Amino acid sequence: MSAATAPKTPPIPQTGLEARLAIRSGAWSAPTSGIAPGFVQGNLAILPAALATDFLRFCQLNPKPCPVLAVGAPGDWRLPSLGEDLDIRTDICRYRVFRNGQVIDEPTDVKKYWRDDLVIFALGCSFSFEEALTEDGIELRHVTENCAVSMYRTNVPTTPAGPFHGPLVVSMRPLKPADAIRAIQITTRFPAVHGAPVHIGKPELIGIKDIHKPDYGSAVTINPDELPVFWACGVTPQSVVDTVKPEFCITHYPGTMLVTDRKNSEFAIM
Repeated sequence: MSAATAPKTPPIPQTGLEARLAIRSGAWSAPTSGIAPGFVQGNLAILPAALATDFLRFCQLNPKPCPVLAVGAPGDWRLPSLGEDLDIRTDICRYRVFRNGQVIDEPTDVKKYWRDDLVIFALGCSFSFEEALTEDGIELRHVTENCAVSMYRTNVPTTPAGPFHGPLVVSMRPLKPADAIRAIQITTRFPAVHGAPVHIGKPELIGIKDIHKPDYGSAVTINPDELPVFWACGVTPQSVVDTVKPEFCITHYPGTMLVTDRKNSEFAIM
Protein backbone atom coordinates (compact mmCIF):
# COMPACT_ATOMS: atom_id res chain seq x y z
CA MET A 1 0.00 0.00 0.00
CA SER A 2 1.45 3.38 -0.95
CA ALA A 3 1.83 6.27 1.43
CA ALA A 4 -0.87 8.08 -0.55
CA THR A 5 -3.45 5.35 0.08
CA ALA A 6 -2.39 4.24 3.60
CA PRO A 7 -5.09 4.81 6.24
CA LYS A 8 -4.57 7.94 8.29
CA THR A 9 -3.77 7.63 11.98
CA PRO A 10 -6.55 9.41 13.90
CA PRO A 11 -5.46 12.52 15.82
CA ILE A 12 -4.77 11.89 19.49
CA PRO A 13 -7.52 13.42 21.65
CA GLN A 14 -6.14 16.09 23.95
CA THR A 15 -8.92 16.38 26.55
CA GLY A 16 -11.27 14.02 28.31
CA LEU A 17 -14.28 15.33 26.38
CA GLU A 18 -12.45 15.05 23.05
CA ALA A 19 -11.54 11.46 23.91
CA ARG A 20 -15.09 10.47 24.86
CA LEU A 21 -16.57 12.04 21.73
CA ALA A 22 -13.95 10.35 19.53
CA ILE A 23 -14.63 6.99 21.17
CA ARG A 24 -18.41 7.45 20.94
CA SER A 25 -18.19 8.21 17.21
CA GLY A 26 -15.79 5.35 16.52
CA ALA A 27 -12.97 7.70 15.51
CA TRP A 28 -10.80 6.30 18.33
CA SER A 29 -10.81 2.55 19.03
CA ALA A 30 -7.26 1.84 20.27
CA PRO A 31 -5.99 1.44 23.87
CA THR A 32 -6.31 4.72 25.74
CA SER A 33 -2.86 4.92 27.34
CA GLY A 34 -1.27 8.18 26.24
CA ILE A 35 -4.40 9.98 25.03
CA ALA A 36 -5.87 13.07 26.73
CA PRO A 37 -2.60 13.82 28.57
CA GLY A 38 -3.17 15.18 32.05
CA PHE A 39 -6.68 13.76 32.39
CA VAL A 40 -7.67 10.95 34.74
CA GLN A 41 -8.67 7.62 33.22
CA GLY A 42 -10.77 5.09 35.07
CA ASN A 43 -11.47 1.37 35.20
CA LEU A 44 -15.11 0.36 35.02
CA ALA A 45 -17.36 -2.05 36.86
CA ILE A 46 -21.16 -1.99 36.42
CA LEU A 47 -23.25 -4.23 38.66
CA PRO A 48 -26.91 -4.73 39.64
CA ALA A 49 -27.99 -2.56 42.58
CA ALA A 50 -28.50 -5.67 44.72
CA LEU A 51 -24.72 -6.20 44.68
CA ALA A 52 -23.62 -2.56 44.80
CA THR A 53 -23.31 -2.17 48.58
CA ASP A 54 -21.14 -5.27 48.93
CA PHE A 55 -18.99 -4.24 45.97
CA LEU A 56 -18.48 -0.76 47.39
CA ARG A 57 -17.39 -2.35 50.66
CA PHE A 58 -15.02 -4.62 48.70
CA CYS A 59 -13.45 -1.55 47.10
CA GLN A 60 -13.11 0.18 50.47
CA LEU A 61 -11.34 -2.88 51.88
CA ASN A 62 -9.05 -3.13 48.83
CA PRO A 63 -8.14 0.47 48.00
CA LYS A 64 -4.89 -0.36 46.17
CA PRO A 65 -6.49 -2.28 43.29
CA CYS A 66 -9.96 -0.68 43.56
CA PRO A 67 -9.66 3.05 44.36
CA VAL A 68 -13.14 4.52 43.90
CA LEU A 69 -13.38 7.66 41.77
CA ALA A 70 -17.17 7.81 41.47
CA VAL A 71 -20.33 5.75 41.99
CA GLY A 72 -23.48 6.24 39.93
CA ALA A 73 -27.13 6.13 40.91
CA PRO A 74 -29.11 3.01 39.93
CA GLY A 75 -30.03 3.14 36.26
CA ASP A 76 -28.10 6.35 35.57
CA TRP A 77 -25.49 6.12 32.80
CA ARG A 78 -24.01 9.53 33.65
CA LEU A 79 -21.23 10.40 36.10
CA PRO A 80 -21.37 14.20 36.33
CA SER A 81 -18.57 14.36 38.90
CA LEU A 82 -16.20 12.93 36.27
CA GLY A 83 -17.26 14.74 33.13
CA GLU A 84 -19.79 16.66 31.08
CA ASP A 85 -21.54 14.87 28.23
CA LEU A 86 -20.44 11.51 29.62
CA ASP A 87 -22.44 8.43 28.60
CA ILE A 88 -21.02 5.28 30.17
CA ARG A 89 -22.91 3.16 27.62
CA THR A 90 -20.97 4.51 24.63
CA ASP A 91 -17.82 6.26 25.82
CA ILE A 92 -15.45 3.30 26.23
CA CYS A 93 -13.80 1.75 23.16
CA ARG A 94 -14.71 -1.78 24.13
CA TYR A 95 -16.58 -3.47 26.97
CA ARG A 96 -16.89 -6.92 28.45
CA VAL A 97 -20.39 -8.18 29.28
CA PHE A 98 -20.64 -11.09 31.75
CA ARG A 99 -23.49 -13.44 32.61
CA ASN A 100 -22.88 -15.79 35.52
CA GLY A 101 -19.17 -15.06 35.30
CA GLN A 102 -18.82 -15.85 31.60
CA VAL A 103 -18.00 -13.27 28.94
CA ILE A 104 -20.93 -13.23 26.50
CA ASP A 105 -20.01 -10.16 24.45
CA GLU A 106 -17.25 -7.60 23.91
CA PRO A 107 -19.20 -4.77 22.25
CA THR A 108 -18.26 -1.17 21.48
CA ASP A 109 -21.37 0.11 23.25
CA VAL A 110 -23.70 -1.42 25.84
CA LYS A 111 -26.98 0.39 25.18
CA LYS A 112 -28.82 -2.85 24.45
CA TYR A 113 -27.65 -4.30 27.78
CA TRP A 114 -28.56 -1.30 29.93
CA ARG A 115 -30.95 -1.91 32.83
CA ASP A 116 -32.67 0.35 35.33
CA ASP A 117 -30.95 -1.39 38.26
CA LEU A 118 -27.35 -1.03 37.08
CA VAL A 119 -24.85 0.93 39.20
CA ILE A 120 -21.61 2.34 37.76
CA PHE A 121 -18.31 2.16 39.65
CA ALA A 122 -15.41 4.15 38.19
CA LEU A 123 -12.09 3.11 39.71
CA GLY A 124 -8.69 4.79 39.54
CA CYS A 125 -6.26 3.71 36.82
CA SER A 126 -2.47 3.57 36.69
CA PHE A 127 -2.50 5.58 33.46
CA SER A 128 -2.82 8.61 35.75
CA PHE A 129 0.61 8.10 37.28
CA GLU A 130 2.15 7.06 33.95
CA GLU A 131 2.17 10.69 32.88
CA ALA A 132 4.31 11.58 35.89
CA LEU A 133 6.70 8.71 35.11
CA THR A 134 7.04 9.84 31.49
CA GLU A 135 7.66 13.43 32.53
CA ASP A 136 10.53 12.16 34.69
CA GLY A 137 12.11 10.48 31.68
CA ILE A 138 11.09 6.90 32.55
CA GLU A 139 10.29 4.81 29.50
CA LEU A 140 6.99 2.91 29.54
CA ARG A 141 7.50 -0.12 27.36
CA HIS A 142 3.85 -0.66 26.43
CA VAL A 143 3.67 2.93 25.20
CA THR A 144 6.91 2.52 23.23
CA GLU A 145 5.62 -0.71 21.70
CA ASN A 146 2.13 0.73 21.16
CA CYS A 147 0.21 -1.99 22.97
CA ALA A 148 -1.79 -2.55 26.17
CA VAL A 149 0.07 -2.83 29.48
CA SER A 150 0.84 -6.38 30.70
CA MET A 151 -1.51 -7.60 33.46
CA TYR A 152 -1.45 -10.79 35.53
CA ARG A 153 -3.63 -12.66 38.00
CA THR A 154 -1.59 -13.36 41.14
CA ASN A 155 -1.84 -15.69 44.12
CA VAL A 156 -2.28 -12.68 46.42
CA PRO A 157 -5.82 -12.72 47.90
CA THR A 158 -7.97 -9.64 48.18
CA THR A 159 -9.92 -8.90 51.37
CA PRO A 160 -13.44 -10.33 50.88
CA ALA A 161 -16.71 -8.43 51.31
CA GLY A 162 -20.04 -10.22 51.00
CA PRO A 163 -19.77 -12.50 47.96
CA PHE A 164 -16.81 -10.60 46.51
CA HIS A 165 -13.40 -12.22 46.77
CA GLY A 166 -10.63 -13.33 44.46
CA PRO A 167 -6.99 -12.78 43.54
CA LEU A 168 -5.24 -9.47 43.06
CA VAL A 169 -4.44 -8.49 39.47
CA VAL A 170 -1.25 -6.51 38.85
CA SER A 171 0.07 -4.49 35.94
CA MET A 172 3.76 -4.77 35.05
CA ARG A 173 6.26 -2.28 33.68
CA PRO A 174 9.88 -3.36 33.07
CA LEU A 175 12.34 -0.82 34.47
CA LYS A 176 16.05 -0.49 35.12
CA PRO A 177 16.82 -0.61 38.87
CA ALA A 178 17.48 3.13 39.14
CA ASP A 179 14.22 3.88 37.31
CA ALA A 180 12.36 1.42 39.54
CA ILE A 181 13.51 3.32 42.62
CA ARG A 182 12.42 6.61 41.09
CA ALA A 183 9.08 5.08 40.04
CA ILE A 184 8.39 4.07 43.64
CA GLN A 185 9.03 7.64 44.76
CA ILE A 186 6.79 9.11 42.06
CA THR A 187 3.83 6.73 42.28
CA THR A 188 3.71 6.91 46.07
CA ARG A 189 2.30 10.41 45.45
CA PHE A 190 -0.76 8.90 43.72
CA PRO A 191 -2.56 6.73 46.32
CA ALA A 192 -5.94 7.40 44.65
CA VAL A 193 -4.73 5.69 41.46
CA HIS A 194 -3.01 2.56 42.85
CA GLY A 195 -0.01 4.27 44.47
CA ALA A 196 3.37 2.58 44.91
CA PRO A 197 4.22 -0.86 43.47
CA VAL A 198 3.12 -3.96 45.36
CA HIS A 199 6.01 -6.15 44.16
CA ILE A 200 9.35 -5.89 42.34
CA GLY A 201 11.21 -8.72 40.61
CA LYS A 202 10.71 -12.50 41.02
CA PRO A 203 7.21 -12.83 39.53
CA GLU A 204 6.97 -16.45 40.72
CA LEU A 205 6.69 -15.21 44.32
CA ILE A 206 3.25 -13.77 43.53
CA GLY A 207 2.12 -16.74 41.46
CA ILE A 208 3.05 -15.57 37.96
CA LYS A 209 4.34 -18.64 36.13
CA ASP A 210 5.39 -17.00 32.85
CA ILE A 211 6.08 -13.28 32.72
CA HIS A 212 5.91 -13.43 28.92
CA LYS A 213 2.29 -14.66 28.95
CA PRO A 214 0.12 -12.03 30.65
CA ASP A 215 -3.47 -12.90 31.54
CA TYR A 216 -4.66 -9.55 30.20
CA GLY A 217 -3.13 -6.98 27.87
CA SER A 218 -0.01 -7.59 25.80
CA ALA A 219 3.43 -9.09 26.38
CA VAL A 220 6.24 -6.53 26.17
CA THR A 221 10.01 -6.73 25.84
CA ILE A 222 11.90 -7.15 29.12
CA ASN A 223 15.60 -6.48 28.69
CA PRO A 224 18.28 -8.35 30.69
CA ASP A 225 19.13 -5.23 32.72
CA GLU A 226 15.51 -4.59 33.75
CA LEU A 227 13.28 -5.66 36.63
CA PRO A 228 9.55 -6.33 36.34
CA VAL A 229 7.77 -3.83 38.57
CA PHE A 230 4.19 -4.65 39.57
CA TRP A 231 1.38 -2.30 40.58
CA ALA A 232 -2.07 -3.20 41.89
CA CYS A 233 -4.44 -3.06 38.92
CA GLY A 234 -8.04 -2.01 38.38
CA VAL A 235 -8.67 -5.16 36.34
CA THR A 236 -8.91 -6.91 39.73
CA PRO A 237 -12.75 -6.63 39.63
CA GLN A 238 -12.72 -8.73 36.45
CA SER A 239 -10.72 -11.37 38.29
CA VAL A 240 -13.29 -11.20 41.08
CA VAL A 241 -16.11 -11.61 38.54
CA ASP A 242 -14.37 -14.75 37.30
CA THR A 243 -14.43 -16.06 40.87
CA VAL A 244 -17.83 -14.84 42.10
CA LYS A 245 -19.77 -15.27 38.81
CA PRO A 246 -22.49 -12.65 39.43
CA GLU A 247 -25.69 -12.93 37.41
CA PHE A 248 -24.76 -9.86 35.33
CA CYS A 249 -21.83 -7.46 35.11
CA ILE A 250 -20.24 -5.06 32.64
CA THR A 251 -16.58 -3.98 32.71
CA HIS A 252 -14.20 -2.17 30.39
CA TYR A 253 -12.05 -4.27 28.08
CA PRO A 254 -8.53 -4.24 29.58
CA GLY A 255 -6.50 -1.33 28.24
CA THR A 256 -9.51 0.72 27.07
CA MET A 257 -10.52 3.08 29.85
CA LEU A 258 -13.06 5.74 30.69
CA VAL A 259 -11.39 9.10 30.03
CA THR A 260 -12.67 11.76 32.42
CA ASP A 261 -12.56 15.56 32.74
CA ARG A 262 -10.70 15.36 36.05
CA LYS A 263 -7.00 16.25 36.07
CA ASN A 264 -4.28 13.90 37.28
CA SER A 265 -2.87 16.73 39.39
CA GLU A 266 -6.03 16.66 41.54
CA PHE A 267 -5.09 13.21 42.79
CA ALA A 268 -1.39 13.80 43.50
CA ILE A 269 -0.05 14.28 47.02
CA MET A 270 2.62 16.94 46.64
